[in-house]
Amino acid sequence: MDKTFNAAEAEARIAARWEAEGCFRAGANAKPGPDGKAETFCIVIPPPNVTGSLHMGHALNNTIQDILVRWHRMRGHDTLWQPGQDHAGIATQMVVERQLAEEGNESRREMGREKFVERVWEWKEKSGGTIIGQLKRLGASCDWERNRFTMDEGLSRAVLDMFVDLYDKGLIYRDKRLVNWDPKFETAISDLEVEQVEMNGHLWRFRYQLADGLTFQYPTAHDEDGNPTAWETRDYLTVATTRPETMLGDTGVAVHPDDPRYADLVGKDVILPLVGRRIPIVADEYADPEKGTGAVKITPAHDFNDWQVGKRAGLRAINVMGTRAEIVLEGNADFMEGCEPEPECLAMHGLDRYDARKRVVELAKEQGWLDGIDEERHMVPHGDRSKVAIEPFLTDQWFVDAATLAKPAIEAVRSGATRFVPENWEKTYFNWMENIEPWCISRQLWWGHRIPVWYGPDLPQGGYLEDANRVYGDRAFCAKTEEEALALARAHYGPDVEITIEDSRDYISTSFGVKAALEGGGGQVTSVSMMREKDVLDTWFSSALWPFSTLGWPDRTPELERYYKTDVLVTGFDIIFFWVARMMMFGLHAMDEVPFHTVYINAIVRDEFGRKMSKSVGNVIDPLELIDEYGADALRFTLASMEALGRNDIKMSESRVAGYRNFGTKLWNAARFAEMNGCKPVAGFDPAGVSETVNRWIVGETVRVAAEVSKALEGFRFSDAAGALYAHTWGVFCDWYVEFAKPLLADHSPAQAETRATMAWALDQCLVLLHPFMPFITEELWGEIAPREKMLVHAGWPAFGDGLEDRAADAEMGWVIHVIEQVRSVRAEMNVPPGAKVPLVMADATQEAMERLNRNLALVTRLARIEGVSEGAAPKGAVSVPLDGATACLPLAGVIDVDAEKARLSKAAQKVEKEIGGLKGKLSNEKFLAKAPEEVVAEQRDRLAAAEAELAKLEAAQTRLKEIA
Repeated sequence: MDKTFNAAEAEARIAARWEAEGCFRAGANAKPGPDGKAETFCIVIPPPNVTGSLHMGHALNNTIQDILVRWHRMRGHDTLWQPGQDHAGIATQMVVERQLAEEGNESRREMGREKFVERVWEWKEKSGGTIIGQLKRLGASCDWERNRFTMDEGLSRAVLDMFVDLYDKGLIYRDKRLVNWDPKFETAISDLEVEQVEMNGHLWRFRYQLADGLTFQYPTAHDEDGNPTAWETRDYLTVATTRPETMLGDTGVAVHPDDPRYADLVGKDVILPLVGRRIPIVADEYADPEKGTGAVKITPAHDFNDWQVGKRAGLRAINVMGTRAEIVLEGNADFMEGCEPEPECLAMHGLDRYDARKRVVELAKEQGWLDGIDEERHMVPHGDRSKVAIEPFLTDQWFVDAATLAKPAIEAVRSGATRFVPENWEKTYFNWMENIEPWCISRQLWWGHRIPVWYGPDLPQGGYLEDANRVYGDRAFCAKTEEEALALARAHYGPDVEITIEDSRDYISTSFGVKAALEGGGGQVTSVSMMREKDVLDTWFSSALWPFSTLGWPDRTPELERYYKTDVLVTGFDIIFFWVARMMMFGLHAMDEVPFHTVYINAIVRDEFGRKMSKSVGNVIDPLELIDEYGADALRFTLASMEALGRNDIKMSESRVAGYRNFGTKLWNAARFAEMNGCKPVAGFDPAGVSETVNRWIVGETVRVAAEVSKALEGFRFSDAAGALYAHTWGVFCDWYVEFAKPLLADHSPAQAETRATMAWALDQCLVLLHPFMPFITEELWGEIAPREKMLVHAGWPAFGDGLEDRAADAEMGWVIHVIEQVRSVRAEMNVPPGAKVPLVMADATQEAMERLNRNLALVTRLARIEGVSEGAAPKGAVSVPLDGATACLPLAGVIDVDAEKARLSKAAQKVEKEIGGLKGKLSNEKFLAKAPEEVVAEQRDRLAAAEAELAKLEAAQTRLKEIA
């Protein structure tokens, strides 16, 4: 064996061999049960964006999945880890548009839809597989031959089937509602694509004149009990806003129903400045009497809260903006209805929203209805990719009736058909699902699944016009293909009507071409033109089909029958709403079965101070760089060891990865030691047949850790499994067993052969148990140690029977380890020179304790650096250590300088006490706690805990010194 494991060379070689030999194919290594069928285990990967590159969140999520998949595959289960990528509509379109601009090519609009989509497909084929290669570097053991893409032919057919089915059942519909609108990309976006940005801003207060000459008494002073003591007469209401430009679309003013100041005004009107529109004063609990004046302007078309108030109060919703957040007044019938706008108002048509904001404030000041301006910091929603402020926007969109679909999905979790791990995330799921809003599924993009709807004029059945001058609206025909849509249209308009498809308009309009043979006031339609919906579906729509579309739905494929429902979904809490819930809804609708029985919510990876990783902060940790430096195994084991059940955040640092790289080195060195001492696997080796105490002990330890790891993985306790493996491999096997075995390996007796075989067996078990966590180094060692029939990835998971644990051997070797550890601890505390050997006196020893010591005397004297063991009373000037059945006494008076050691410990303790005092003072300072970043406070608390632990050690050493004196 080489002296070290070359991860950079070995990982690529091993990964290529796994793939070449089909190790990850569905069903590979499956072991049939008594019924002739293997138990199945299936995970569908959360599909990364086709534009994506591996980040630390991917690394954690896929490491957890791979641990589960490799574990089940080694258990002989018929295992499928279904891979794939998401087409990522807006992200991919943005990448390609940016590339076109950088190359000096035509823009998307200049190029046209068809050519642009072709260009995106070209980009996808060339650059879209980057993250697949990166996942392979991590060691992800997906069935890569089954890799899917949300816009491949099969999944596109599934999307069409689902849309048409939901439409036909009334669960998809078109409606005018408020959506998150990105004015840069000119599309609706989901809540997940909106990020809140804290910004400096203003709160403008405007005076809205009461209509019809009304006045009221407004309280201006109050006594200690809050009762008004002074009033002034006002003929206006004062409202406040952070977005003055939206006042052009105001249709009401809300006050709290219990606010006595405005009780007599509810039902009255104010006149909207500039616009001249009468708008009502309504009572609604959304208005907060304690905030500002307690009166709130209501703009239902441009604010989500106002939209709800407007629905409750029956207010109009007037959109005053276009798709690029420009003011749209000319030709805006909704705006013009019932108002008398001033010329200065109409002059704002076409202004950008921020220019319009400035102009509204200028006019308010000039005309005297600006009450005041306050500076404030507030959260402003931005598009996560465009980085511009989003607009709540009233527009025609397609929606899913999520409330109806949510009912069985809620019941499935309540009944336990699907469970969340940790269980507390069920509350988050229920809270969202029980208050679910219609799901906006249309996006104004070109890249994505185009909505399968064609529009024609909404003519009467049979196509006879009663009034030739009437303008008809849209009629939708939903079908999987254009041919089917035409068939639906012919059935409606009549067989003699000529129907043509026009696909050149950018936007849907009601001015469809209608030709008729007129007879008096009406006539029979002879021809109509139709056009297809321009919008595409929200990316989450196709993602919601992922657990069953990837298995072949809508066809009843063997894979669908075998693997659905899938077993575990591993994902982050941030997409419980956007993906998990929607998969539950669609899975139950299409398959009448939940898509998975368990949802495991993994933690979020942050930097070592607990901060969110951000390019702007400069604290992003690149997993690929860590793999380059330390190897994939070190990164994987680090992530697994920190993934504690119920922990929401992982504080990641490079030093941890370096530490687990050292763990791999320790394992490699132990394997080299075994090789150099002739330890090779022996065919037919039976661990129950070993006789040496040390060997019986390591067999028992191996059986225990195997059971512990299996139990931890069954409960999704990844950090517990990793911790058990680390303690066993490094502490029990590499440290204690290797040291205990050395004398036996050097002894040319039957004990040598037994120990060689036992060590080889115990090492093999370490490799098998570690493989799901550290697949590369374990696979390399598996092949280096001896020729094998199959690779480690297909080795059987340990399932030991009863009778392999030996209580007597466990007790004896545990006692020996305790003696050595206690002596080592005293030596370290007392600062005994490493080369100095210390006598050991066993006081008050039982016969059993002395027999144990004598049987293992060579080990104790060598590993504890003891010289001379005797039995008797505790000598003066000795440090005493209690043992089971004896007191170990170490005479140190002649070994160390007691006075110098007292001085050293006292000085060290004083230094630590001073540090503790400073840290406690800082952490008790309220100003520090209020102003310091959370990660700084956490760091100070960690330092305090470490300092207090160090002081406890120093005080224990000082106490021991008193025994010597």
